[in-house]
Amino acid sequence: MDTKTLVDHLSLNIDISKQEAADLLDAFTNLVSEKCAQMDSVSIPGFGAFEPKKRMERVMVMPSTGKRMLLPPKIALTFKPSAMLKQRLRQPNK
Repeated sequence: MDTKTLVDHLSLNIDISKQEAADLLDAFTNLVSEKCAQMDSVSIPGFGAFEPKKRMERVMVMPSTGKRMLLPPKIALTFKPSAMLKQRLRQPNK
């Protein structure tokens, strides 16, 4: 589903204009981005949680040259689905 389709469905489901739905979606993504950048997890009941994880620096070997390189530490964003979402995905069409 692309952004336009998501905005269309959102506007129909909660009976708001498409511009308001786009603004709502934009505000939500900005909030999740800000909180994850601050190393806070964002939990959505019934859906799941976005959790930032810090990866330590490590040594990588280039397969083609065999040269060793040091990769700097970074923050990776992970998503952990809730038990309710997992259950709904196991039972499609209900």
